[in-house]
Amino acid sequence: MTSQSFSWPSGKTAAISLSLDDARSSQLEHGLPLLNQYGVKATFYVNIGPLEKRADDWRGAVQQGHEIGNHTLHHPCSGNFRFSRSRALEDYSLERMEDELLGANQAIENLVGVRPTTFAYPCGQKFVGRGENVKSYVPLVARNFIVGRGFREEAPNDPTFCDLAQACGVDTDELTWEALKVWIERAVESGGWLILAGHDVGAAARQTVREDTLEALCRHVIDPAHGLWLDTVATIGTYIRNQNDGHNDLL
Repeated sequence: MTSQSFSWPSGKTAAISLSLDDARSSQLEHGLPLLNQYGVKATFYVNIGPLEKRADDWRGAVQQGHEIGNHTLHHPCSGNFRFSRSRALEDYSLERMEDELLGANQAIENLVGVRPTTFAYPCGQKFVGRGENVKSYVPLVARNFIVGRGFREEAPNDPTFCDLAQACGVDTDELTWEALKVWIERAVESGGWLILAGHDVGAAARQTVREDTLEALCRHVIDPAHGLWLDTVATIGTYIRNQNDGHNDLL
């Protein structure tokens, strides 16, 4: 359980954030209408190209209360992923990565009018360089963002202990509601913060949050009987930081 010095607002037993990566069209076409139907707010970690193509739609998402987060300018991952060979993390320096982070912040602000305060690590990878020259870029994220979200990790975040610069993100793609509910139960048991991380929204397929699973999640979290707080990564991350600092005027 969480420390007695920490409490979720309004007697809630656990917190959940839903995040979706890459600004994929299915998020606008299938995800947003469903989320808005239930009044559920999500965090979208956007790629700049897709964001630019549908900037008006993404500005609408911001106006509806959803969060737009930073996912770098060019989505660099290990060159072991062939799609990333031309932007392999093994070939990056910390200086180049910081340029990516700050450049993406500026591009997002120019396109949709908000400056991101949280970040998602592309492919969940947190390094630059190779061999003896490998360096973590977590400190860059800590310096520039409230939260840095990982990917394909295996635990809810303990709000009294977690490093917000590398908060655990649980892969939500292709999960059935029954499988996702197990993760929610783990968060409730520990009093933790479960950050869900997915990609497309629609019928079950690779890198896709099932629409039936998403609707079941929405119905579950808005039921007051379950005692869950679902909000954006920025809102919950700010609450945790302020609570642990001994003050919180957020809620």
